[in-house]
Amino acid sequence: MNNMKKSQFVKTLAGITLTFAIAFSGSMVVTPQQAHAATVSSSSVADNVIATGKRFLGVPYRFGAASGRTDLFDCSSFTQYVFKQNGINLPRNSRQQSTVGTPVAKDQLQPGDLIFSDTNHDGIINHVSIYMGNNQVIHTYRVGIGVTISNFAGSAWDRGFVTARRVIPGNGQAVAAPQPSAPAPAVTTPAPQKTTQPTAPAPAVTTPSPQKTSGHVAGTHSKKHTKHSKTHKTHSSKNEHGED
Repeated sequence: MNNMKKSQFVKTLAGITLTFAIAFSGSMVVTPQQAHAATVSSSSVADNVIATGKRFLGVPYRFGAASGRTDLFDCSSFTQYVFKQNGINLPRNSRQQSTVGTPVAKDQLQPGDLIFSDTNHDGIINHVSIYMGNNQVIHTYRVGIGVTISNFAGSAWDRGFVTARRVIPGNGQAVAAPQPSAPAPAVTTPAPQKTTQPTAPAPAVTTPSPQKTSGHVAGTHSKKHTKHSKTHKTHSSKNEHGED
């Protein structure tokens, strides 16, 4: 009887030990699987971004194409649309896009990184492309070519390289673009009111009354007076024109 009880106790103890061993071994396997899942998530987002871009190969180029339009793209509306389809919001133009994410050295590029170039060599970023890996980029840059895949090393975009940005973090989560700050309210200064000045009355003009001259009998004295009057009239006429 005692032997039977001992046997049952041994079996029970063995079963408990086996259960703990299985549970412990299972917990050892979970951690590396979770780490691997995070890595796959990041690379799968990049793969999806590139796959989305490839769907638009050949779509015509137009500078200033509207955001969200898929029948025409410029370089930054293309990257903005492709990333948005994969949960990552980017600003509208290439200079704005170059300020988000994490800076990446040219020799550290990974698929899904954004490459920014100054092809005019004037110090201003004017182009953005998506690095695909294997020395290739997908982008759009010229009328007649549209969305295309190009080699990067030695190209105009390589020679004009300014910076690269990683907007897909290691955990594969989207990076939100910074929101523009609200403009300051306009301050309106009231215009000064005009005051009406009283008009000064015009000065009165007094016309001198003509003096009476005593009449003279026609004769020598009248002729001399007439001649003197003509001479005075001629002299006055010259003075009115500034002549002396």
